[in-house]
Amino acid sequence: MAEKLHPEAFLDAARSYPVLDVRSPGEFTRAHIPGAISLPIFDDVERAAVGTYYKQRGKDQAIELGLEFVGPKLAGWVKQVKKLAVDGTVLVHCWRGGMRSSSMAWLFETAGLNVKLLVGGYKAYRNYVLEILEKPIPIRVLGGKTGSGKTEILLEMKKRGYQVVDLEGLAHHRGSAFGHLGLTPQPTSEHFENLVVHDLRGMDYGKEIWMEDESRHIGKVFMSAPFYEQLRAAPVLFLDIEAEYRLPHLVEVYAKYPKEMLAQALEKIKKRMGGQHFQEAVLALENNDFSLVADLTLHYYDKAYLHGLEQRTDASIQRMELQTLDTKTQTDAVIRQLSINFMEK
Repeated sequence: MAEKLHPEAFLDAARSYPVLDVRSPGEFTRAHIPGAISLPIFDDVERAAVGTYYKQRGKDQAIELGLEFVGPKLAGWVKQVKKLAVDGTVLVHCWRGGMRSSSMAWLFETAGLNVKLLVGGYKAYRNYVLEILEKPIPIRVLGGKTGSGKTEILLEMKKRGYQVVDLEGLAHHRGSAFGHLGLTPQPTSEHFENLVVHDLRGMDYGKEIWMEDESRHIGKVFMSAPFYEQLRAAPVLFLDIEAEYRLPHLVEVYAKYPKEMLAQALEKIKKRMGGQHFQEAVLALENNDFSLVADLTLHYYDKAYLHGLEQRTDASIQRMELQTLDTKTQTDAVIRQLSINFMEK
C-alpha cells in the first residue's frame, strides 16, 4: 500500500524522487508544485465530461466513463513512469488526494513501483504554502529607484553566498510598465507563491533573506497580504543613485525592443506621466531618442518609488549613496556596508 505523506514530508521526499501531478492540464498550468511533472489522468475535456456525468447521472456512471477514457492509456503510463522513477519510487498527487491519485498509485504499485501519496492532495499543499507565507520571515530589502541595478546586485550577492529570493525573476517581470519585455509569460499569483515558498524552504531562517523592494503587484502577479506586509515591514538598504548613472543602464536594457512595444508600454502610464510628458516621450521614441524617453519615464517612476518609500518608517531605512552601475562594484559596497552594520551591533 502506498505510503501517505503530509505536505512537508512530501516536499522533503521530492528532493529525491519525481513528483507526478495527475490533475488535468488546465489545473497544472494554473499552478503546481515546482518541479512536478504533469501526468494527467484526464485531459481538460475528459475531466469536464466526467464531472458532468457525476452531476447528472451519478458516481457509478461517471466512474464507468472515466474508465473508458483511461483504459487505453494504462500501458503507456506504466512505461513512462518506470523511466521517470528514481530507485523504483515516485510521488503522486491529485487535487484532494482522492480517487485520481489513489487509482494511479494502485496502477504503479501493481507494476512494481514504490508510491508515496500526498495526504489531502494539492489543496493541502496550497494550505501549507499559505501557512509558510504567514510565518515570520527574516526579510532584508534592497531598495532603490528604477534602473539602480537592484536585481543584478541581488544575483551577485547570491553568488557570494547570501540568501536571496529573486521576486522579479520568479514573477518573470521587472516591475514597471516595460517590465515584461523580453521575458516569458508570467505565472499566476498562485504559482508565484508556490515558487517563493520553494525557495524559502531551502533557506536558513537564522540568517537574513534578501529580496528586492516591490509594490504589491509585479506585473500581473499579486502578492498575498501576509507576505507583502512582511516585505513592507522589513528593514531597507536604499541605494541612492542619481539619474545620470541610471539612464544609460535603462537605455541598454530597453532600447533593443521594437518601438511598437515600447509605445504600448508608455500608453500604460500615460495618465500618470501627464499628457505633456507622455507626448514628449512618444515624440522622442519616434526620433530614436531613447535617453530622453528613459529620462521622462524616470520622473514618474522616481516620484512613485519615493512616495512608496515614505510609507515606511525612517528607522527602517538605511540610505547608501552610490555613483556607479557596475554590479560587482555596487555589490562590494553593499557588502562592506553590511560588515559595518554588523560591527556596530
